[in-house]
Amino acid sequence: MPDARPEVLDFLLSRRSRPAKTLALPVPGRNQLGPILTAALRTPDHGKLEPWRLLVLEAGAMPRLVALAEARAEALGLDPEKRAKGRSQFEQSHLAVVVVAIPKPSDKVPAIEQTLSAGAVCLGLLNAAQAAGWGANWLTGWPAHDRDFVREGLGLEDHEFVAGIIHIGSETVAPPDRPRPDIASLTTWVSE
Repeated sequence: MPDARPEVLDFLLSRRSRPAKTLALPVPGRNQLGPILTAALRTPDHGKLEPWRLLVLEAGAMPRLVALAEARAEALGLDPEKRAKGRSQFEQSHLAVVVVAIPKPSDKVPAIEQTLSAGAVCLGLLNAAQAAGWGANWLTGWPAHDRDFVREGLGLEDHEFVAGIIHIGSETVAPPDRPRPDIASLTTWVSE
């Protein structure tokens, strides 16, 4: 096999997200995060539309987002469990990157392909962070889908939405692997 990269395949076959609540300090600094962000943006992007952008949430932004999540939970009448879950990803995080999807008008590239490209940025970011030695986890949660929260807290425009929030930090625990999909039951081979 020319140009085979078995170490990359081994990494992909063994990668495992780390629960965001188990990620701790230190987190990558801006210089360390730069190559990770660069790698994430090397994603399939039909038409070169760049239908996404990144928001890096540093530790100083988290208290404001915790307070906003609490206020929105109260306004929405959410139960205590949902309220706590909405706050916790910001309370416990020291660094997160929000991948914002920005579908753009295009006669050639349907909106769904642009959304999938934003999802690919999320996975690329997750994999790049882990390849760089950091723990990472892809979350959303109800705040990511609440228009008032994303408008006020993240500055999103009405045509933008959160594709994912990737939390990055130092691993404090390596969780056991979880059951993986059964390839045989999910794969159909088409020969004709």
